[in-house]
Amino acid sequence: MSSASSSEPTPGTASPASSAETGKPAVLLIGAITHVKKEWEECGAFAELKIFTGATRQEFLKACEDGSYSDVVAIYRSNESTSLTGPFDAELVSKLPSSMKYICHNGAGYDNIDVAACTSRNIQVAHTPQAVNAATADIAIFLMLGALRRIHVPYTAIRSSNWRGPSPQLGYDPQQKVLGIVGMGGIGREVAARARAFGMSIQYFNRSKLSPELEKDAKYVSFEELLKSTDVISLNCSLTKETVGLVGKKEFALMKKGVIIVNTARGKLIDEQALVDALEEGKVFSAGLDVYEEEPKVNEGLLNNPNVVLLPHVGTSTWETQRNMELLVLENLESAVKKGLLVTQVPEQISKVKL
Repeated sequence: MSSASSSEPTPGTASPASSAETGKPAVLLIGAITHVKKEWEECGAFAELKIFTGATRQEFLKACEDGSYSDVVAIYRSNESTSLTGPFDAELVSKLPSSMKYICHNGAGYDNIDVAACTSRNIQVAHTPQAVNAATADIAIFLMLGALRRIHVPYTAIRSSNWRGPSPQLGYDPQQKVLGIVGMGGIGREVAARARAFGMSIQYFNRSKLSPELEKDAKYVSFEELLKSTDVISLNCSLTKETVGLVGKKEFALMKKGVIIVNTARGKLIDEQALVDALEEGKVFSAGLDVYEEEPKVNEGLLNNPNVVLLPHVGTSTWETQRNMELLVLENLESAVKKGLLVTQVPEQISKVKL
Protein backbone atom coordinates (compact mmCIF):
# COMPACT_ATOMS: atom_id res chain seq x y z
CA MET A 1 0.00 0.00 0.00
CA SER A 2 1.01 3.62 -0.33
CA SER A 3 2.69 5.26 2.62
CA ALA A 4 -0.06 7.89 2.47
CA SER A 5 -2.94 5.43 2.35
CA SER A 6 -4.81 4.09 5.36
CA SER A 7 -6.84 1.49 3.45
CA GLU A 8 -5.55 -2.06 3.17
CA PRO A 9 -5.23 -3.30 -0.41
CA THR A 10 -6.09 -6.85 -1.36
CA PRO A 11 -3.14 -9.27 -1.57
CA GLY A 12 -0.83 -8.58 -4.48
CA THR A 13 -2.37 -5.27 -5.50
CA ALA A 14 -1.02 -1.75 -5.38
CA SER A 15 -2.31 1.04 -3.18
CA PRO A 16 -5.45 2.96 -4.22
CA ALA A 17 -3.41 6.12 -4.91
CA SER A 18 -1.65 6.23 -8.26
CA SER A 19 1.12 8.25 -9.83
CA ALA A 20 -1.51 9.87 -12.06
CA GLU A 21 -3.15 11.28 -8.92
CA THR A 22 0.08 12.40 -7.26
CA GLY A 23 1.97 13.50 -10.36
CA LYS A 24 4.95 11.39 -9.25
CA PRO A 25 6.36 8.16 -10.72
CA ALA A 26 5.66 5.04 -8.67
CA VAL A 27 8.19 2.70 -7.07
CA LEU A 28 7.33 -0.75 -5.77
CA LEU A 29 8.70 -2.47 -2.67
CA ILE A 30 8.78 -6.28 -2.69
CA GLY A 31 9.59 -7.73 0.73
CA ALA A 32 10.54 -5.99 3.94
CA ILE A 33 12.61 -2.95 4.83
CA THR A 34 14.00 -3.38 8.33
CA HIS A 35 16.58 -0.71 9.07
CA VAL A 36 15.63 2.35 7.01
CA LYS A 37 11.85 2.58 7.25
CA LYS A 38 11.98 6.32 7.86
CA GLU A 39 14.20 6.85 4.84
CA TRP A 40 11.86 4.71 2.71
CA GLU A 41 8.91 6.85 3.72
CA GLU A 42 10.91 9.97 2.86
CA CYS A 43 11.17 8.65 -0.70
CA GLY A 44 7.52 9.67 -0.94
CA ALA A 45 8.81 13.19 -1.63
CA PHE A 46 9.82 12.16 -5.15
CA ALA A 47 7.84 8.96 -5.82
CA GLU A 48 4.50 7.29 -5.14
CA LEU A 49 5.35 4.41 -2.78
CA LYS A 50 3.71 1.06 -3.41
CA ILE A 51 4.13 -2.26 -1.63
CA PHE A 52 3.53 -5.77 -2.97
CA THR A 53 1.26 -7.25 -0.30
CA GLY A 54 0.91 -10.73 -1.76
CA ALA A 55 2.88 -13.83 -0.86
CA THR A 56 3.14 -15.80 -4.10
CA ARG A 57 4.56 -15.53 -7.60
CA GLN A 58 1.08 -16.02 -9.02
CA GLU A 59 -0.22 -12.99 -7.12
CA PHE A 60 2.67 -10.86 -8.33
CA LEU A 61 2.23 -11.89 -11.97
CA LYS A 62 -1.53 -11.25 -11.73
CA ALA A 63 -0.91 -7.75 -10.35
CA CYS A 64 1.48 -7.08 -13.24
CA GLU A 65 -1.05 -8.31 -15.78
CA ASP A 66 -4.10 -6.50 -14.39
CA GLY A 67 -2.45 -3.09 -14.51
CA SER A 68 -1.88 -2.62 -10.78
CA TYR A 69 1.73 -1.67 -11.49
CA SER A 70 1.30 0.08 -14.83
CA ASP A 71 2.78 3.28 -13.38
CA VAL A 72 5.74 1.67 -11.57
CA VAL A 73 9.14 2.70 -12.91
CA ALA A 74 11.38 1.02 -10.30
CA ILE A 75 11.33 -1.99 -8.00
CA TYR A 76 13.07 -2.52 -4.66
CA ARG A 77 13.70 -6.24 -4.18
CA SER A 78 16.14 -8.51 -2.32
CA ASN A 79 17.41 -12.06 -2.21
CA GLU A 80 14.91 -12.69 0.59
CA SER A 81 11.98 -11.44 -1.49
CA THR A 82 12.62 -14.29 -3.91
CA SER A 83 10.57 -16.39 -1.47
CA LEU A 84 7.57 -14.24 -2.41
CA THR A 85 7.89 -13.85 -6.18
CA GLY A 86 10.38 -16.50 -7.13
CA PRO A 87 13.41 -15.48 -9.18
CA PHE A 88 13.25 -12.58 -11.59
CA ASP A 89 13.75 -14.98 -14.48
CA ALA A 90 12.89 -14.44 -18.14
CA GLU A 91 9.24 -15.37 -17.57
CA LEU A 92 8.71 -12.86 -14.79
CA VAL A 93 10.71 -10.11 -16.49
CA SER A 94 8.56 -10.52 -19.60
CA LYS A 95 5.45 -9.81 -17.50
CA LEU A 96 6.74 -6.57 -15.96
CA PRO A 97 4.83 -3.48 -17.11
CA SER A 98 6.22 -1.37 -19.95
CA SER A 99 6.72 1.47 -17.46
CA MET A 100 9.40 -0.53 -15.60
CA LYS A 101 12.88 0.87 -16.09
CA TYR A 102 14.87 -0.07 -12.97
CA ILE A 103 15.30 -3.02 -10.61
CA CYS A 104 17.13 -1.99 -7.45
CA HIS A 105 18.32 -5.16 -5.76
CA ASN A 106 19.40 -5.48 -2.13
CA GLY A 107 22.36 -7.83 -2.33
CA ALA A 108 25.83 -7.96 -3.83
CA GLY A 109 24.96 -11.20 -5.60
CA TYR A 110 22.07 -11.13 -8.06
CA ASP A 111 22.03 -14.60 -9.62
CA ASN A 112 18.25 -14.73 -9.03
CA ILE A 113 17.80 -11.95 -11.61
CA ASP A 114 18.04 -12.72 -15.33
CA VAL A 115 20.12 -9.70 -16.25
CA ALA A 116 20.13 -10.57 -19.95
CA ALA A 117 16.32 -10.62 -19.98
CA CYS A 118 16.27 -7.25 -18.22
CA THR A 119 18.78 -5.79 -20.66
CA SER A 120 16.70 -6.96 -23.62
CA ARG A 121 13.78 -4.94 -22.21
CA ASN A 122 15.97 -1.93 -21.45
CA ILE A 123 15.52 -2.45 -17.69
CA GLN A 124 18.55 -1.41 -15.66
CA VAL A 125 19.59 -3.46 -12.63
CA ALA A 126 21.44 -2.24 -9.54
CA HIS A 127 22.99 -4.21 -6.67
CA THR A 128 24.77 -3.35 -3.40
CA PRO A 129 28.45 -4.25 -3.82
CA GLN A 130 30.39 -1.77 -1.66
CA ALA A 131 28.04 -2.07 1.31
CA VAL A 132 28.85 -5.76 1.84
CA ASN A 133 32.60 -5.73 1.32
CA ALA A 134 33.92 -5.38 4.86
CA ALA A 135 31.50 -7.72 6.61
CA THR A 136 31.91 -10.47 4.00
CA ALA A 137 35.69 -10.16 4.13
CA ASP A 138 35.58 -10.44 7.93
CA ILE A 139 33.67 -13.71 7.67
CA ALA A 140 36.10 -15.00 5.05
CA ILE A 141 39.03 -14.39 7.39
CA PHE A 142 37.09 -15.93 10.30
CA LEU A 143 36.51 -19.06 8.22
CA MET A 144 40.10 -19.12 6.97
CA LEU A 145 41.55 -18.99 10.47
CA GLY A 146 39.07 -21.59 11.68
CA ALA A 147 39.94 -23.89 8.78
CA LEU A 148 43.69 -23.44 9.32
CA ARG A 149 43.23 -24.60 12.91
CA ARG A 150 40.51 -27.18 12.14
CA ILE A 151 38.69 -25.34 14.86
CA HIS A 152 35.46 -27.34 14.71
CA VAL A 153 36.96 -30.28 16.61
CA PRO A 154 38.19 -28.49 19.78
CA TYR A 155 35.28 -26.01 19.65
CA THR A 156 32.66 -28.76 19.83
CA ALA A 157 34.74 -30.90 22.21
CA ILE A 158 34.90 -28.31 24.98
CA ARG A 159 31.18 -27.56 24.66
CA SER A 160 30.50 -31.24 25.33
CA SER A 161 32.86 -31.20 28.38
CA ASN A 162 35.42 -33.21 26.42
CA TRP A 163 38.21 -30.60 26.58
CA ARG A 164 40.18 -30.85 23.30
CA GLY A 165 38.57 -34.08 22.20
CA PRO A 166 39.93 -37.63 21.99
CA SER A 167 42.63 -36.89 19.40
CA PRO A 168 43.78 -33.24 19.36
CA GLN A 169 45.32 -32.11 16.08
CA LEU A 170 47.73 -29.34 15.23
CA GLY A 171 46.68 -26.69 12.74
CA TYR A 172 48.66 -24.17 10.72
CA ASP A 173 49.65 -20.52 11.04
CA PRO A 174 48.62 -18.08 8.31
CA GLN A 175 52.05 -16.45 8.30
CA GLN A 176 54.09 -17.07 5.14
CA LYS A 177 51.20 -18.86 3.46
CA VAL A 178 50.04 -17.98 -0.04
CA LEU A 179 46.43 -16.82 -0.27
CA GLY A 180 44.88 -17.19 -3.70
CA ILE A 181 41.83 -14.98 -4.27
CA VAL A 182 39.44 -15.86 -7.09
CA GLY A 183 37.63 -12.62 -7.86
CA MET A 184 39.54 -9.49 -6.87
CA GLY A 185 36.60 -7.13 -6.69
CA GLY A 186 35.69 -5.10 -3.63
CA ILE A 187 35.29 -8.11 -1.34
CA GLY A 188 38.39 -9.84 -2.67
CA ARG A 189 40.49 -6.73 -2.08
CA GLU A 190 39.16 -6.42 1.48
CA VAL A 191 40.08 -10.08 2.10
CA ALA A 192 43.58 -9.34 0.76
CA ALA A 193 43.98 -6.32 3.04
CA ARG A 194 43.10 -8.39 6.10
CA ALA A 195 45.27 -11.32 5.05
CA ARG A 196 48.31 -9.07 4.72
CA ALA A 197 47.98 -8.26 8.41
CA PHE A 198 48.51 -11.98 9.10
CA GLY A 199 51.71 -12.09 7.07
CA MET A 200 50.26 -13.82 4.02
CA SER A 201 51.34 -13.21 0.43
CA ILE A 202 48.56 -12.61 -2.07
CA GLN A 203 47.97 -13.81 -5.59
CA TYR A 204 44.74 -13.51 -7.51
CA PHE A 205 42.79 -14.47 -10.59
CA ASN A 206 40.32 -11.98 -11.96
CA ARG A 207 38.48 -11.20 -15.20
CA SER A 208 41.22 -8.65 -15.82
CA LYS A 209 44.42 -7.46 -14.18
CA LEU A 210 43.91 -4.69 -11.64
CA SER A 211 45.58 -1.30 -11.74
CA PRO A 212 48.73 -1.01 -9.59
CA GLU A 213 46.79 1.17 -7.14
CA LEU A 214 44.20 -1.57 -6.54
CA GLU A 215 46.56 -4.51 -6.94
CA LYS A 216 49.15 -3.29 -4.42
CA ASP A 217 51.55 -6.19 -3.81
CA ALA A 218 49.22 -8.93 -5.06
CA LYS A 219 50.37 -11.06 -7.99
CA TYR A 220 48.08 -11.59 -10.98
CA VAL A 221 48.14 -15.22 -12.12
CA SER A 222 46.11 -17.57 -14.30
CA PHE A 223 43.37 -19.64 -12.72
CA GLU A 224 45.40 -22.81 -13.25
CA GLU A 225 48.52 -21.34 -11.68
CA LEU A 226 46.51 -20.13 -8.70
CA LEU A 227 45.11 -23.63 -8.15
CA LYS A 228 48.56 -25.23 -8.36
CA SER A 229 50.52 -22.83 -6.16
CA THR A 230 48.16 -21.62 -3.41
CA ASP A 231 47.96 -22.70 0.23
CA VAL A 232 44.56 -21.13 0.89
CA ILE A 233 41.97 -20.44 -1.82
CA SER A 234 39.25 -17.85 -1.20
CA LEU A 235 36.33 -17.68 -3.63
CA ASN A 236 35.05 -14.12 -3.99
CA CYS A 237 33.70 -14.04 -7.53
CA SER A 238 30.16 -13.68 -8.85
CA LEU A 239 27.99 -16.63 -9.79
CA THR A 240 27.28 -16.60 -13.52
CA LYS A 241 26.53 -19.27 -16.10
CA GLU A 242 30.28 -19.40 -16.72
CA THR A 243 31.28 -19.83 -13.06
CA VAL A 244 28.79 -22.52 -12.01
CA GLY A 245 30.93 -25.50 -10.97
CA LEU A 246 34.10 -23.41 -11.26
CA VAL A 247 35.83 -25.71 -8.77
CA GLY A 248 35.25 -29.40 -9.33
CA LYS A 249 37.10 -32.72 -9.53
CA LYS A 250 39.52 -31.52 -12.22
CA GLU A 251 40.38 -28.35 -10.28
CA PHE A 252 40.91 -30.21 -6.99
CA ALA A 253 43.34 -32.53 -8.77
CA LEU A 254 45.49 -29.52 -9.67
CA MET A 255 45.68 -28.19 -6.11
CA LYS A 256 48.46 -28.70 -3.59
CA LYS A 257 47.91 -31.49 -1.10
CA GLY A 258 46.65 -29.95 2.15
CA VAL A 259 45.04 -26.92 0.52
CA ILE A 260 42.36 -24.97 2.38
CA ILE A 261 39.19 -23.78 0.64
CA VAL A 262 37.10 -20.78 1.78
CA ASN A 263 33.84 -19.84 0.07
CA THR A 264 31.80 -16.77 1.04
CA ALA A 265 30.54 -16.02 -2.48
CA ARG A 266 28.01 -18.52 -3.86
CA GLY A 267 27.67 -22.22 -3.14
CA LYS A 268 27.26 -23.25 -6.76
CA LEU A 269 30.80 -22.14 -7.52
CA ILE A 270 31.93 -25.47 -6.03
CA ASP A 271 30.91 -29.00 -6.91
CA GLU A 272 30.16 -29.97 -3.30
CA GLN A 273 30.48 -33.71 -3.84
CA ALA A 274 33.91 -33.18 -5.37
CA LEU A 275 34.82 -31.12 -2.28
CA VAL A 276 33.57 -33.88 0.02
CA ASP A 277 35.68 -36.43 -1.86
CA ALA A 278 38.76 -34.17 -1.74
CA LEU A 279 38.35 -33.72 2.01
CA GLU A 280 37.99 -37.44 2.59
CA GLU A 281 41.03 -38.18 0.43
CA GLY A 282 43.12 -35.63 2.33
CA LYS A 283 43.71 -33.46 -0.72
CA VAL A 284 41.89 -30.62 1.09
CA PHE A 285 43.05 -30.13 4.68
CA SER A 286 39.98 -28.17 5.69
CA ALA A 287 37.27 -25.91 4.32
CA GLY A 288 35.43 -22.86 5.60
CA LEU A 289 32.00 -22.35 4.06
CA ASP A 290 29.28 -19.74 4.41
CA VAL A 291 27.40 -20.68 1.23
CA TYR A 292 26.16 -23.96 -0.23
CA GLU A 293 25.22 -25.50 -3.53
CA GLU A 294 21.58 -26.12 -2.59
CA GLU A 295 21.18 -23.93 0.48
CA PRO A 296 19.56 -24.09 2.95
CA LYS A 297 20.19 -27.80 2.32
CA VAL A 298 23.78 -28.79 3.08
CA ASN A 299 25.56 -31.86 1.73
CA GLU A 300 25.66 -34.58 4.42
CA GLY A 301 29.31 -35.19 3.60
CA LEU A 302 30.10 -31.64 4.73
CA LEU A 303 27.89 -31.80 7.82
CA ASN A 304 29.54 -35.03 8.92
CA ASN A 305 33.14 -33.98 8.30
CA PRO A 306 34.78 -32.43 11.40
CA ASN A 307 37.37 -30.69 9.23
CA VAL A 308 34.83 -28.30 7.76
CA VAL A 309 33.89 -25.00 9.40
CA LEU A 310 30.26 -24.23 8.54
CA LEU A 311 28.22 -21.04 8.78
CA PRO A 312 24.63 -20.54 7.52
CA HIS A 313 25.21 -17.71 4.98
CA VAL A 314 25.74 -14.93 7.51
CA GLY A 315 28.44 -12.98 5.66
CA THR A 316 26.51 -9.71 5.74
CA SER A 317 24.62 -10.29 8.99
CA THR A 318 25.59 -7.20 10.95
CA TRP A 319 23.43 -4.23 11.92
CA GLU A 320 25.70 -1.79 10.14
CA THR A 321 25.97 -3.74 6.90
CA GLN A 322 22.26 -4.48 6.62
CA ARG A 323 21.44 -0.81 7.13
CA ASN A 324 24.06 0.29 4.61
CA MET A 325 22.72 -2.17 2.06
CA GLU A 326 19.17 -0.85 2.43
CA LEU A 327 20.40 2.74 2.21
CA LEU A 328 22.28 1.97 -1.00
CA VAL A 329 19.13 0.49 -2.56
CA LEU A 330 17.25 3.69 -1.70
CA GLU A 331 20.12 5.74 -3.13
CA ASN A 332 19.79 3.79 -6.36
CA LEU A 333 16.01 4.33 -6.36
CA GLU A 334 16.33 8.07 -5.88
CA SER A 335 19.02 8.44 -8.51
CA ALA A 336 16.99 6.35 -10.95
CA VAL A 337 13.82 8.40 -10.49
CA LYS A 338 15.49 11.81 -10.38
CA LYS A 339 18.40 11.39 -12.80
CA GLY A 340 17.64 8.28 -14.84
CA LEU A 341 20.90 6.73 -13.65
CA LEU A 342 21.82 3.98 -11.19
CA VAL A 343 24.60 4.44 -8.65
CA THR A 344 25.76 0.80 -8.62
CA GLN A 345 24.58 -0.80 -11.83
CA VAL A 346 25.55 -4.44 -12.37
CA PRO A 347 28.80 -4.60 -14.37
CA GLU A 348 27.54 -6.72 -17.26
CA GLN A 349 24.99 -4.03 -18.12
CA ILE A 350 27.28 -1.03 -18.16
CA SER A 351 27.51 0.35 -21.72
CA LYS A 352 24.93 -2.18 -22.89
CA VAL A 353 21.63 -0.66 -21.75
CA LYS A 354 20.34 2.30 -23.73
CA LEU A 355 20.15 5.31 -21.47
